[in-house]
Amino acid sequence: MRVFVTGGTGHSGSYIVPELIAAGHEVTGLARSDTAAAALSALGAKVRRGSLQDLDGLKEAAADSDGVIHVAHRQDLLPSGGLDAVAAAELPIMLAYGEALAGTGKPLVAAGSIGSGGDLGRPVTEADPALPSGDEYKGTLRIRNVVETSVIGLAEQGVRSSIVRIANIAHGTTDRAGFLPVLIALAKEKGYVGYPGDGANLWNAVHIRDVASLFRLALEKGLAGKYWHAVGDGGIPFREIAEAIGSRLDLPVVSVPVDVLMVPGYFGFLANIVTQSYPASNLITRQTLGWEPAQPGLLADLDNGLYFPAG
Repeated sequence: MRVFVTGGTGHSGSYIVPELIAAGHEVTGLARSDTAAAALSALGAKVRRGSLQDLDGLKEAAADSDGVIHVAHRQDLLPSGGLDAVAAAELPIMLAYGEALAGTGKPLVAAGSIGSGGDLGRPVTEADPALPSGDEYKGTLRIRNVVETSVIGLAEQGVRSSIVRIANIAHGTTDRAGFLPVLIALAKEKGYVGYPGDGANLWNAVHIRDVASLFRLALEKGLAGKYWHAVGDGGIPFREIAEAIGSRLDLPVVSVPVDVLMVPGYFGFLANIVTQSYPASNLITRQTLGWEPAQPGLLADLDNGLYFPAG
């Protein structure tokens, strides 16, 4: 297949591109800068110069391809507009892909969040739709759910569209801006590793190489209008993650009372996220696409040399 990829030089994209090429696909990546163009070429991809703001260019690239993988985000909007601005910019991109691919049956696979199904009191499954989003959810992760539901909705227009929900922590040697580096930096800054309350709330994780293989499988044989779960570890108690960080930093591990002042006082902008529980299942993904996570789990991968470099 001739595959158009956005975000091809990012944390997940830099693994997705070589995964696709190794499987025999021809990849064209979107590059905004000379640096990105050089990085894509080094991965073995063709380069299309452009930006996420150029909707006509994205439509043209999608129409010229046999399928699209979208893992890019307008991260430049985060400092000024937050998640609201990022989601507002991403929605017209998905609709542009829909115009280009309508009626073709071609695949569009976009990145989503494992939290979009909400806290259901049980592991979220691929059959659970993204919770509705609206103005009342501005400033929260839920605001982006409108992007996911729009992609799923394109299935009704003859697009083989699907969402890969990525785990809370996508770990690996290119993870420089995810939750894990932030938690490690917080611990170093505070002098201790905090966890909320009893730390029994469950988080999930996945190795970034396993994410890449799932995007390829979703592109090749994913059904229209479906969610897929890029989850390796389906439920790790937050306290265990904190204890693993503490052991490697040789810092005390301390419970942070779940209080309106205490939790934000330690976790800052992560306060509303770290107290949630996100158990998730990958059973339908494995059964339908034949995906099997093959890389080290989160607690083992902490020793990959990136998170706690020697010396």
